[in-house]
Amino acid sequence: MNENVNRSALFNGSCFALITTAFTFSIRAGILPQLGEAFGLSAEQLGFINSMWFLGFPISMIVGGLVYHTFGPKNIMMVAFVCHTIGILMTIFAGGYATLLISTLLIGVGNGCTEAACNPMIADMYSGVKMQKMLGRFHMWFPGGILVGSLISFFMTKMGLGWEAQMWVTMVPTVIYAVLFFGKTFPKSQLEEANSLAENFKAMLSPVYIFLFCCMALTAITEFGPGQWVSVVLSSSGAEPMIILALTSGLMAVGRFFAGPVVGTLGQTGALLMGAILATIGIYMFSTVTGPTAYFAAVVFAMGVCYFWPVMIGSVAHRVPRSSALGMSIVGGVGMFSTSIFQPIIGGWIDSARVENTAKGLTGSALELATGQHALRNMMTFPAILVVLFIIFFVWQKNSKRATESEMTMAVH
Repeated sequence: MNENVNRSALFNGSCFALITTAFTFSIRAGILPQLGEAFGLSAEQLGFINSMWFLGFPISMIVGGLVYHTFGPKNIMMVAFVCHTIGILMTIFAGGYATLLISTLLIGVGNGCTEAACNPMIADMYSGVKMQKMLGRFHMWFPGGILVGSLISFFMTKMGLGWEAQMWVTMVPTVIYAVLFFGKTFPKSQLEEANSLAENFKAMLSPVYIFLFCCMALTAITEFGPGQWVSVVLSSSGAEPMIILALTSGLMAVGRFFAGPVVGTLGQTGALLMGAILATIGIYMFSTVTGPTAYFAAVVFAMGVCYFWPVMIGSVAHRVPRSSALGMSIVGGVGMFSTSIFQPIIGGWIDSARVENTAKGLTGSALELATGQHALRNMMTFPAILVVLFIIFFVWQKNSKRATESEMTMAVH
């Protein structure tokens, strides 16, 4: 097979695998109220179901990073396909709470396998500027896929199509990536030192890595928290929740496409600090405004969280380079693991706020609006803490020669 054809198929397959990840995020966010109604679940129980997606992701992502060079990307993606397929089908034919927990965990494992296999695989297929360009195009498809999935969920819900029909849609990109990967020759690593796990772990004990590790827990929940609960917390705000999610994701996709000039101007530390400030303002606006103004809040929020994930991963790559792919996988994993932990906590905030506001005599839409705004005010704590941490990081790294060089050469994923 022609090498270019093989490489193109692998890259396109990787993009569809990431679209599958995005669909399982956005479409599941759209059907969350339907699941709660169909199975009589509390917000806290829905939070535990959400947490399974974010729990399976880091487990398989970290394990995949450890075994990438021995088990291989082809086998990792075979595991991803099996987990995606079984997880999606179990969700569609779910009999109750326990089945939804297991099925969502399997989907999360499939998503983590995708990240663990495709990132280093794309890096091995391309080099130099081309590699950076293709990694950027690959990572566009997470917010891009969320945009498409949000719109699909929105219109299917408006048409009266249930959550089962919407989950069937997630099988489409799953089958496509399996077909594209089938029979293809996967690349071998170009980096011999990547196999040195001892060197990787030693580098991960550095103060900068530990600081970024801790910050990633907060940047991830800031990005994913409001988005995953958008249908619940904004259902009575006067704005369409799935349109909010679609708008946010679309702006993030565009922002990441043009990330190079932005990060080149602000630097990694500046981009992170500015993002934390805008994310705090955006979530605060979500918690206070109603109607069309909520769409403006979505713009501010999207500008804030847009660069969190790629710049955090890029900071690890350039400030702690000896941590290699394993270091990036573990930082990404802790972001997802943190989000998993906070999902039921956010659900608990919603339940307690609903009880509190019911006691005040609120009912109907007024009750749901007050409950959602209360939960969002709590979520605002995450980026507010990040503002302080990134000011410290900005001052800490300001005079670092390595940091200065990294700002200019960073590859935004």
